[in-house]
Amino acid sequence: MKKNLFIAVFSIISITAIAQKGPKIEFKAKDNTIDYGKVYKDSDNGVRVFEFTNTGDAPLIITNVQSTCGCTVPSKPKEPIMPGKSDKIEVKYNMATGPIRKSITVETNAVNAEGGKVHLKIKGEVLERQEVNLMEKKKVGPMQ
Repeated sequence: MKKNLFIAVFSIISITAIAQKGPKIEFKAKDNTIDYGKVYKDSDNGVRVFEFTNTGDAPLIITNVQSTCGCTVPSKPKEPIMPGKSDKIEVKYNMATGPIRKSITVETNAVNAEGGKVHLKIKGEVLERQEVNLMEKKKVGPMQ
């Protein structure tokens, strides 16, 4: 009898925890990651957008958005996002040549994020075009 009562109470508590009330944040980007792919420094402004929706039943507040370094500048919505509404977090990377592996931490009042924090990622590679100088002599080996 005690075992059945324990199982019933545990089940009710579990269901209550799953059906949390409050704001919930859901990002459209798969795995919360945007892949720049291979891009050329001179033909890309480095701006990407993370779109999200408040799937909860209370206003979602983005309190802070910060990057792991100064080369990535995120911007956050200033107003609360009402239930069912969508908004965006814009991220601008400075397009430094080389691989991109950066993280952005979003601090919210969302109940579906541990501690209200969501981690976003950007990845890719920035390439620089090689200039071809037609006036430069081709280098030849010593045997030619």
